[in-house]
Amino acid sequence: MIKRVFFLKILIPAVLLFMGTAALGQTTEQDSAVVAQANAEEEYVHSPKKATLYSAILPGMGQAYNKKYWKIPIIYAGFGTIGYFIHWNNDNYKILKQAYSDLTDGDENTRSYEDLEASEYYDLDDPTDYNNFKTGLSKQQSYYRRNRDLLIISMVGFYGLNIIDASVDAHLFDFDISEDLTFNWQPTMQYHKTQYVYGVSCTFTF
Repeated sequence: MIKRVFFLKILIPAVLLFMGTAALGQTTEQDSAVVAQANAEEEYVHSPKKATLYSAILPGMGQAYNKKYWKIPIIYAGFGTIGYFIHWNNDNYKILKQAYSDLTDGDENTRSYEDLEASEYYDLDDPTDYNNFKTGLSKQQSYYRRNRDLLIISMVGFYGLNIIDASVDAHLFDFDISEDLTFNWQPTMQYHKTQYVYGVSCTFTF
């Protein structure tokens, strides 16, 4: 009888300990599953703020965040093209500005205007040709300066467009644009008040 009581005293705590350990393990597994699910939901949140900020920091980064990778080459091609023409117009402006300055400074040692192809068609010793040539240089340098300035503004606008594009794509990232979103119509005929009525049947699928 003493042995049986002693056995029960050992067995009961052991069973309780095993049940407590199992319950704790089950609770830990459930907590881990909840945390994993919460992390997964947080991971799939697509933030328009992030897309906007990324494109503001580096053009094309927001498009990469939106997984619109095909837009990145277009963005940099646009920046490259605008940048090339800014440089080209600025170079021509500086050449013509220097030529105009050399023409009007009265210094015989500064004659960069003679490197211009247009100078071959003017007799600069003739006052009329001289004035025409000077007017032409002034108009041409104004033309290239204006183009350069407009292109710089275009560059800023293109930069802003890159940010807007990333923001809009981010807002529409989870928007369903699958093939199930359809609008169908077809002719139909219904019998109404002893006669057939012809009409159009419209169907929205979403």
